[in-house]
Amino acid sequence: MPAPTLAVDFGTSNTAVAILENGTIRRLEIERGADTLPTAVFFPLRGEMRIGSDAARALIEGAEGRYMRALKSVLGTALFHEPRLIAGRRRTLADIVTAFLVALKARAEAQTGHRFTRVLSGRPVHFHTNAPDRDQQAEADLRGCYHAAGFDTVEFLFEPEAAAISSRNTQGLGLIVDIGGGTSDFTVFRSGARMEILASHGIRLGGTDFDHAVSMHHAMPLLGLGGQLRRTFGEGLLPVPRGIYVDLSTWAMIPFLYSRDTERLVEDMMKHAVDVPAMARLASVITDQLGHDLAFAVEAGKIAANEGHRDATIDMSMIAPGLTAPISPAGLTTALTESRLPLGTAIRQTLFAAGTDPEAVQTIVLVGGSSLLSLVQHEARAACPAAHLHRSEVFTAVVDGLALATA
Repeated sequence: MPAPTLAVDFGTSNTAVAILENGTIRRLEIERGADTLPTAVFFPLRGEMRIGSDAARALIEGAEGRYMRALKSVLGTALFHEPRLIAGRRRTLADIVTAFLVALKARAEAQTGHRFTRVLSGRPVHFHTNAPDRDQQAEADLRGCYHAAGFDTVEFLFEPEAAAISSRNTQGLGLIVDIGGGTSDFTVFRSGARMEILASHGIRLGGTDFDHAVSMHHAMPLLGLGGQLRRTFGEGLLPVPRGIYVDLSTWAMIPFLYSRDTERLVEDMMKHAVDVPAMARLASVITDQLGHDLAFAVEAGKIAANEGHRDATIDMSMIAPGLTAPISPAGLTTALTESRLPLGTAIRQTLFAAGTDPEAVQTIVLVGGSSLLSLVQHEARAACPAAHLHRSEVFTAVVDGLALATA
């Protein structure tokens, strides 16, 4: 009996794998006790690559090596094929994504006894907003990684459309709001005797962008962002450059800051800084390679503030004892203000493309971890005021739909 098609939701933040077995969805346990795993890798200086929670554990335990996350966000860019020295070897991000997919395939095969040669992968409606060439290149990059990982047949399905398929029991007119780690995707569908996809749309905005905004607004000022530098010659002050802070608050770029060039830049900034203690903290983050620890702390603070904790903080004590950045629900809203308009606009563009009266939408189905942000729910309700808000299996709705689509 031939092996079924493997359904893979390769996400910016999390990944899930499933098959359709006798007409029933079977999510595969690709991490002990879980049917999803973080899309993360850790390359130790010695030994084998570690993935998922095991990769994060290596980082937290202080193992020597390189931790990487949000690899999907680099698809379609020149950086994806640029060799870099990582844990003693020159590798491209394409090599790393391939290695991650090889590990997924091996775990799925060990669990099922099948040898998988066909894969149906989710993909965002647009990897890149308003950039069709980069969008096409991103799919080609990912397809190439699947082939290199050992799959002969590689097909793709838009992630929000997969989520719509998994919402087949939702009756009437529905809207998928799928907010992933790197993109926001939307599908208008009609469910009844058969599933009908009316329109899909997406933008490059997701959970990692929200983390970036929170970090820049709340954490980076404690490392010198917004400060001033004294001139080497002459009078007057210069603003502290933003570039290093932009990269430090961007998951995919953090590993590339750990270089002697960055250290020299920070050393020069320290010599000229008006706020020397803040710049010393930045130097500590770079030299001690604390960027990912800080990013995890920012993510935790964002979640706590979104849950309504008025005394939520970003714990930055890994940089300096007792260092914290308060982040209230109101502060979170302020940090994410610039995301409100593109989210609302993208939802309305999807409804327009479907020829749908917003008042006619009966159900809004939330998919993806970042769909739980109050900002997202507010914009969805504002666009479709008569709709009922339904929280799906936010982390597995896409892979469930992909598995069903393999029938």
